[in-house]
Amino acid sequence: MNWRDHITVDPEVCHGQACIAGTRVLVTVMLDNAAAGLTPQEIVRSYPSITTDSVRAAMCYAAELAKERVVALSG
Repeated sequence: MNWRDHITVDPEVCHGQACIAGTRVLVTVMLDNAAAGLTPQEIVRSYPSITTDSVRAAMCYAAELAKERVVALSG
């Protein structure tokens, strides 16, 4: 899954926060619902403009952000 196909960031939509493409549903909303224990199907029922793939993409996006990165320090 390429989360970039499902997630957009546009300064003109939701103040530039990451959203599900073509909607104003924030990625953070998807993640909050998943963290609360809702299944992707339950989340889609609450937000019919998204798909289960959108929920998976939100999780992939979050995983990408959480990956540890090593930053070389000069000095």
